[in-house]
Amino acid sequence: MNIGIIGGTDLATNLGNKFIARGMDVVFGVREGFSTRKVEWKILRMQNHYVLNYADAITASDIVLICCENEFLPVVCNYLKEYGTDEKLYIDCTNGLHDESLNCNTTYIRKETGHERLFKAFNNLGLDYPKSDPLELIKETYFCGDSREDRILLKKLIELIGFKAIDAGMIKNACLLEAVYHLSKEISHAKSGDCHFRLMSV
Repeated sequence: MNIGIIGGTDLATNLGNKFIARGMDVVFGVREGFSTRKVEWKILRMQNHYVLNYADAITASDIVLICCENEFLPVVCNYLKEYGTDEKLYIDCTNGLHDESLNCNTTYIRKETGHERLFKAFNNLGLDYPKSDPLELIKETYFCGDSREDRILLKKLIELIGFKAIDAGMIKNACLLEAVYHLSKEISHAKSGDCHFRLMSV
Protein backbone atom coordinates (compact mmCIF):
# COMPACT_ATOMS: atom_id res chain seq x y z
CA MET A 1 0.00 0.00 0.00
CA ASN A 2 1.59 3.26 -1.15
CA ILE A 3 0.80 6.56 0.53
CA GLY A 4 1.15 9.84 -1.33
CA ILE A 5 1.22 13.11 0.59
CA ILE A 6 0.45 16.20 -1.47
CA GLY A 7 1.76 19.57 -0.30
CA GLY A 8 4.95 21.18 0.94
CA THR A 9 3.72 21.87 4.48
CA ASP A 10 4.93 20.97 7.97
CA LEU A 11 1.93 18.68 8.33
CA ALA A 12 2.93 16.83 5.15
CA THR A 13 6.48 16.09 6.33
CA ASN A 14 5.33 15.21 9.85
CA LEU A 15 2.66 12.73 8.78
CA GLY A 16 4.99 11.34 6.15
CA ASN A 17 7.75 10.72 8.67
CA LYS A 18 5.31 9.03 11.02
CA PHE A 19 4.17 6.63 8.29
CA ILE A 20 7.78 6.00 7.19
CA ALA A 21 8.73 5.19 10.78
CA ARG A 22 6.01 2.51 10.75
CA GLY A 23 7.39 0.93 7.61
CA MET A 24 4.95 2.36 5.07
CA ASP A 25 5.93 3.29 1.53
CA VAL A 26 5.51 7.06 1.21
CA VAL A 27 5.99 9.51 -1.65
CA PHE A 28 5.65 13.27 -1.42
CA GLY A 29 4.11 15.45 -4.10
CA VAL A 30 5.16 19.10 -4.27
CA ARG A 31 4.43 21.91 -6.69
CA GLU A 32 6.72 22.99 -9.48
CA GLY A 33 9.36 25.38 -8.16
CA PHE A 34 8.99 24.21 -4.56
CA SER A 35 12.21 24.61 -2.60
CA THR A 36 13.39 21.55 -0.67
CA ARG A 37 16.10 23.50 1.16
CA LYS A 38 14.39 23.18 4.53
CA VAL A 39 16.08 20.65 6.81
CA GLU A 40 13.03 18.36 6.83
CA TRP A 41 13.01 18.04 3.06
CA LYS A 42 16.79 17.65 2.81
CA ILE A 43 16.62 14.74 5.25
CA LEU A 44 13.89 13.07 3.22
CA ARG A 45 16.00 13.36 0.07
CA MET A 46 19.11 12.06 1.86
CA GLN A 47 17.11 9.03 3.04
CA ASN A 48 16.07 8.35 -0.58
CA HIS A 49 12.40 9.03 0.05
CA TYR A 50 10.70 10.16 -3.09
CA VAL A 51 9.89 13.83 -3.47
CA LEU A 52 7.98 14.02 -6.75
CA ASN A 53 5.73 16.39 -8.64
CA TYR A 54 1.98 16.27 -8.06
CA ALA A 55 1.22 14.05 -11.05
CA ASP A 56 3.82 11.38 -10.29
CA ALA A 57 2.99 11.26 -6.58
CA ILE A 58 -0.74 10.84 -7.24
CA THR A 59 -0.12 8.18 -9.88
CA ALA A 60 2.19 6.20 -7.58
CA SER A 61 -0.20 6.20 -4.60
CA ASP A 62 -3.06 4.04 -3.39
CA ILE A 63 -3.95 6.53 -0.66
CA VAL A 64 -3.55 10.28 -1.22
CA LEU A 65 -3.36 12.72 1.70
CA ILE A 66 -4.05 16.31 0.69
CA CYS A 67 -1.95 18.60 2.90
CA CYS A 68 -1.43 21.66 0.69
CA GLU A 69 -2.05 25.33 1.39
CA ASN A 70 -5.40 26.72 0.22
CA GLU A 71 -3.80 28.84 -2.49
CA PHE A 72 -2.60 25.68 -4.24
CA LEU A 73 -5.76 23.62 -3.73
CA PRO A 74 -7.30 24.45 -7.15
CA VAL A 75 -4.13 23.27 -8.91
CA VAL A 76 -4.00 20.13 -6.76
CA CYS A 77 -7.64 19.38 -7.62
CA ASN A 78 -6.82 19.64 -11.32
CA TYR A 79 -4.07 17.06 -10.88
CA LEU A 80 -6.32 14.81 -8.77
CA LYS A 81 -8.96 14.92 -11.48
CA GLU A 82 -6.47 14.16 -14.27
CA TYR A 83 -4.20 11.61 -12.59
CA GLY A 84 -6.39 10.19 -9.84
CA THR A 85 -8.66 7.17 -10.20
CA ASP A 86 -11.81 6.01 -8.45
CA GLU A 87 -9.88 3.14 -6.85
CA LYS A 88 -7.69 5.49 -4.81
CA LEU A 89 -8.62 6.69 -1.34
CA TYR A 90 -8.39 10.48 -0.88
CA ILE A 91 -7.99 12.10 2.54
CA ASP A 92 -8.47 15.85 2.92
CA CYS A 93 -6.30 17.13 5.77
CA THR A 94 -6.88 20.84 5.07
CA ASN A 95 -9.17 23.58 6.36
CA GLY A 96 -10.95 26.17 4.25
CA LEU A 97 -11.03 29.86 4.99
CA HIS A 98 -13.03 30.95 8.01
CA ASP A 99 -15.85 32.43 5.95
CA GLU A 100 -19.52 31.48 6.30
CA SER A 101 -20.15 32.25 2.63
CA LEU A 102 -17.67 29.56 1.49
CA ASN A 103 -18.01 25.79 1.41
CA CYS A 104 -15.47 23.70 3.27
CA ASN A 105 -12.44 22.36 1.42
CA THR A 106 -13.74 18.79 1.35
CA THR A 107 -16.90 19.87 -0.47
CA TYR A 108 -14.76 21.84 -2.92
CA ILE A 109 -12.44 18.89 -3.58
CA ARG A 110 -15.32 16.50 -4.26
CA LYS A 111 -17.02 18.99 -6.57
CA GLU A 112 -13.84 19.77 -8.53
CA THR A 113 -12.48 16.23 -8.84
CA GLY A 114 -15.61 14.09 -8.91
CA HIS A 115 -13.97 11.56 -6.59
CA GLU A 116 -16.48 9.94 -4.24
CA ARG A 117 -13.96 7.96 -2.17
CA LEU A 118 -13.07 11.04 -0.18
CA PHE A 119 -12.51 11.36 3.57
CA LYS A 120 -11.65 14.08 6.06
CA ALA A 121 -8.95 13.48 8.68
CA PHE A 122 -6.03 15.13 10.48
CA ASN A 123 -7.42 18.64 9.83
CA ASN A 124 -7.56 19.35 13.58
CA LEU A 125 -3.74 19.30 13.58
CA GLY A 126 -3.41 22.25 11.17
CA LEU A 127 -0.91 22.65 8.32
CA ASP A 128 1.73 24.03 10.73
CA TYR A 129 1.70 20.91 12.91
CA PRO A 130 3.69 20.13 15.05
CA LYS A 131 4.60 23.80 15.59
CA SER A 132 1.02 24.38 16.73
CA ASP A 133 1.43 21.67 19.38
CA PRO A 134 4.92 22.10 20.88
CA LEU A 135 4.01 20.13 24.03
CA GLU A 136 2.58 17.24 21.97
CA LEU A 137 -0.77 17.44 23.71
CA ILE A 138 -2.83 16.42 20.68
CA LYS A 139 -3.30 12.67 20.83
CA GLU A 140 -6.39 12.30 18.69
CA THR A 141 -7.80 13.17 15.31
CA TYR A 142 -11.31 13.09 13.92
CA PHE A 143 -12.28 11.54 10.62
CA CYS A 144 -15.40 11.23 8.51
CA GLY A 145 -16.45 9.59 5.26
CA ASP A 146 -19.22 7.57 3.69
CA SER A 147 -17.76 4.08 3.17
CA ARG A 148 -17.82 1.78 6.19
CA GLU A 149 -14.96 -0.36 4.84
CA ASP A 150 -12.80 2.70 4.18
CA ARG A 151 -13.58 4.11 7.62
CA ILE A 152 -12.16 0.91 9.14
CA LEU A 153 -9.03 1.24 6.96
CA LEU A 154 -8.56 4.91 7.80
CA LYS A 155 -9.01 4.23 11.52
CA LYS A 156 -6.22 1.66 11.36
CA LEU A 157 -3.93 4.09 9.51
CA ILE A 158 -4.57 6.84 12.06
CA GLU A 159 -3.88 4.48 14.97
CA LEU A 160 -0.77 3.13 13.22
CA ILE A 161 0.96 6.51 13.63
CA GLY A 162 -0.04 6.97 17.25
CA PHE A 163 -3.26 8.99 17.22
CA LYS A 164 -6.59 8.02 18.71
CA ALA A 165 -9.05 7.84 15.80
CA ILE A 166 -12.47 9.35 16.50
CA ASP A 167 -15.16 8.51 13.95
CA ALA A 168 -17.18 11.65 13.18
CA GLY A 169 -19.66 9.93 10.87
CA MET A 170 -20.45 10.65 7.25
CA ILE A 171 -18.63 13.00 4.87
CA LYS A 172 -21.35 15.64 5.30
CA ASN A 173 -19.77 16.32 8.69
CA ALA A 174 -16.50 17.48 7.12
CA CYS A 175 -17.63 21.09 7.37
CA LEU A 176 -18.26 20.59 11.09
CA LEU A 177 -14.71 19.33 11.56
CA GLU A 178 -13.39 22.44 9.85
CA ALA A 179 -15.61 24.58 12.09
CA VAL A 180 -14.12 22.92 15.19
CA TYR A 181 -10.62 23.75 13.92
CA HIS A 182 -11.52 27.39 13.27
CA LEU A 183 -13.18 27.71 16.68
CA SER A 184 -10.02 26.42 18.37
CA LYS A 185 -8.01 29.04 16.47
CA GLU A 186 -10.40 31.82 17.50
CA ILE A 187 -10.08 30.78 21.15
CA SER A 188 -6.30 30.54 20.78
CA HIS A 189 -6.18 34.07 19.36
CA ALA A 190 -8.28 35.42 22.23
CA LYS A 191 -6.07 33.74 24.82
CA SER A 192 -2.80 34.52 22.98
CA GLY A 193 -1.77 30.87 22.97
CA ASP A 194 -2.55 27.60 21.20
CA CYS A 195 -5.73 25.87 22.39
CA HIS A 196 -6.97 22.45 21.33
CA PHE A 197 -10.22 20.59 21.87
CA ARG A 198 -10.19 17.17 23.49
CA LEU A 199 -13.10 14.75 23.37
CA MET A 200 -13.93 13.14 26.71
CA SER A 201 -16.37 10.30 27.31
CA VAL A 202 -18.19 10.13 30.64
